[in-house]
Amino acid sequence: MVRATSGVPFRKGRNRTFKLTKGFRAGRHNLYRQSLVTLIRGRKYAFRDRRVKKRQFRRLWIIRLSAACRARGLRYSQFIHGLQKSNCELNRNALSEIAIHDPAGFDAVVELVKKHL
Repeated sequence: MVRATSGVPFRKGRNRTFKLTKGFRAGRHNLYRQSLVTLIRGRKYAFRDRRVKKRQFRRLWIIRLSAACRARGLRYSQFIHGLQKSNCELNRNALSEIAIHDPAGFDAVVELVKKHL
């Protein structure tokens, strides 16, 4: 015998899926099979890209630091090596923010680094 697919529990499950796919275009938000596939794929990308985002931000910080160091006559690799030698606890995120918003403070950090090279 065929199982019913139009009762309250089925409708409730489908409505939950439609609520999650609200805002998607065309049949991706109002056709159940398409919305389910889209939801699964979207969650897969979200899981993957939470890790990719961390990599991309680190790359951005390194590019910013490299540009700031070059402007002060130092290479990025030398800068990081000097930071390690001076036992400085600042991470790349904090350093890039200092380089952007407080150039005088970053100059002080660069002088500290140059002293330890």
